[in-house]
Amino acid sequence: MTSSDRLPLDGIRVVEFTHMVMGPTCGMILADLGAEVIKIEPPGGDKTRRLPGLGIGFFRSFNRNKKSVVLDINTPDGQAAAVELVGQCDVVLENFRPGLMSKLGLDYATLSQRYPRLIYVSHKGFLPGPYEKRLALDEVVQMMGGLSYMTGPAGRPLRAGTSVNDIMGGMFGAIGVLAALRERDVTGRGQEVQSALFENCVFLSAQHMQQYAMTHEPPPPMPSRVSAWSVYDVFTLADGEQLFIGAVSDRQFVTLCDVLARPDLAAEPKFADNALRVAVRPELLASLGDILKDHRVDELAPKLEAAGIPYAPIVRPDQLFDDPHLKQSGGLAPMQTDDGETTEVVLLPLLMGGRRPGVRQALAKVGEHTEEILSRLKARLSA
Repeated sequence: MTSSDRLPLDGIRVVEFTHMVMGPTCGMILADLGAEVIKIEPPGGDKTRRLPGLGIGFFRSFNRNKKSVVLDINTPDGQAAAVELVGQCDVVLENFRPGLMSKLGLDYATLSQRYPRLIYVSHKGFLPGPYEKRLALDEVVQMMGGLSYMTGPAGRPLRAGTSVNDIMGGMFGAIGVLAALRERDVTGRGQEVQSALFENCVFLSAQHMQQYAMTHEPPPPMPSRVSAWSVYDVFTLADGEQLFIGAVSDRQFVTLCDVLARPDLAAEPKFADNALRVAVRPELLASLGDILKDHRVDELAPKLEAAGIPYAPIVRPDQLFDDPHLKQSGGLAPMQTDDGETTEVVLLPLLMGGRRPGVRQALAKVGEHTEEILSRLKARLSA
């Protein structure tokens, strides 16, 4: 491998005791960045592989570039093998219920006595405190962390439409790993990193907390918010198509009126600046709605783009497979799945040295790498 082919975490080995989304997201980020990530699955495989409904895509989305080892860590032999495997790794990831890893002798306090350089990442519902024993789900912490309140209309809290805290928790776990590896270079010692769903969600709500601290008024849910900008909304155009348009400066408002061939709107004194327009926002939006209902999205969108007006069509997730920017910018990459088919997966949203960390291997079948990894243990023990 040439230096230009190397990835930042080449040579780092990770063992992952995870399921669902949070822990696997952390492992996938590290794997995409070049680490050898060994996913431990129970006999029969991770149940996440077989989730129905909205969970059906979890395993494919968050477990690429990993090796699969089947190990029953509920048995003495499985626990012993896991401990030996940890000794060959730099990082342990886990996201099981509180107390389980301690019961199995696979917690940080136990393992760090034998392996002081070990970096150990626990993905939990809550950081240490009054709530730490509670079981949590993404939806649970969205409700208690302010996000659902801010997302839904008044009196109807609504969770975000994706596993936002699970994914974010995995990201913070990975950030913790990178920082701990750097610190280990200096001190020679590992450490425990903890990432938690509730604290993630509170971090997302922090701007609204500060809004209250500064105004002494509870922030209204987003559908009931008092917008800082007069034109910042979703409009229904011809054939029922919808388009978000945001004109967030006086110049953009004048430009929007020109694009719509209605300079008379910009000339009205009550629409002279953003503050005046916000004061009569319902009236302005109604006027724009009447104008826009006769425009087609495919005709208006290029004009808005050329004029520098922020806009966005309302896109379903399935339509993103055909998004021209994602396709041309390398945001999607083919991956062979564990059943031999091929799908396009979404890559990490970053460039490093002009390249996008991508897919390096097929999605592992259940236990595909068990012999490879465990034979490595046997060789070490017999040496």
